[in-house]
Amino acid sequence: MLQWRSIRYSFLWAAVLAVTISFVVTGVFGSSVNSTAPNYGLEYYSFMIYVVPVVFFVVFIISFYLLTRRIIMYMSILADGLGIISQGNFHYRVPISRKDELGEVAASMNAMAEQLESQKVKERENEASKMELIIGVSHDLRTPLTSLIGYLDLLRKRSFQDKSEYERFVNNAYSKGEQLKKLIDDLFIYTRLSAGHMKLTRQEVDMRGLTEQVLFEFVPIAEENDSVIRQHIRVLRAPVNIDSEQVVRIIDNLLMNALKYSTPPKMIDVTLSRDESWVYLTIENEGECITKEQEAKLFERFYKTEQAMQNRHVQVGAGLGLAVARQLSELMDGRLTLVHVSGHYAFTLQLPISYDEVYEKFGVN
Repeated sequence: MLQWRSIRYSFLWAAVLAVTISFVVTGVFGSSVNSTAPNYGLEYYSFMIYVVPVVFFVVFIISFYLLTRRIIMYMSILADGLGIISQGNFHYRVPISRKDELGEVAASMNAMAEQLESQKVKERENEASKMELIIGVSHDLRTPLTSLIGYLDLLRKRSFQDKSEYERFVNNAYSKGEQLKKLIDDLFIYTRLSAGHMKLTRQEVDMRGLTEQVLFEFVPIAEENDSVIRQHIRVLRAPVNIDSEQVVRIIDNLLMNALKYSTPPKMIDVTLSRDESWVYLTIENEGECITKEQEAKLFERFYKTEQAMQNRHVQVGAGLGLAVARQLSELMDGRLTLVHVSGHYAFTLQLPISYDEVYEKFGVN
């Protein structure tokens, strides 16, 4: 069914009007010829048979062109606009001056140009992000690698005075090697997360047992940095369906982050709680105040605070720890949040309770 504002409707009525005008003009032409002809002989009729169709056709073509000229001109504008956009000028927008199919085509072309422009901007941002990633990683890998090579060179040249200095060089080289490995591991995990290629091995794990195990291994590190871990385990059982290796990575990142930010007396509180649907692991510490802008950047990649950079007792990572931790938590249907008030930091890892316990509670097999 033809609509009132339709290009087909416009062409149909243009054709009808052109035919009407052609008939009128041809009739007027025939009448004028009849009035001037002295008689109606055979030559007159032969003349009219050939001339009248020609007059009708010429008048029809001119009338139809004049009636559809605006449509044709607008189609030329659309063609020119498409050519401009195809050449890469995605800022160009076709003027929309009609409300028929041509207007819809123009709107679609503008929408296409907008999408292409947005995609182009996104590609530029991705390229800039890749360059930022390369520069950041190169800088962060260079420092421990240079130190490692330096210590190994001293050992190779036997530039140590006694066994105690030899052991110190070996321990420092090993420490730098561990730092380098952690940087590479964080980078590897982050790139897999960003590319969407991260695969988890999820199984039901008791969050209480996992937390106690991680804290047991972390306490000596905290003591070396003059920090105290205070545990507040408020659950008897907290089953979650997670990739335990990655959750351990999250907890380690949060604990190391607490070490970097803590100020004397360096108390780190670890609280494990739950409700009917979620398990909450909160790691709190007192540190220096930061601005809202700095707080918003804590989960960005390669972001490091000046305090973490100046702390010589803690190995500084690539600034990927919190970014990796948040992405891993979201990949396991959880959340990682921060509440900061006047230098008090509280990172909370929130994970959903295992479905098996929910089904058991409601008697679902």
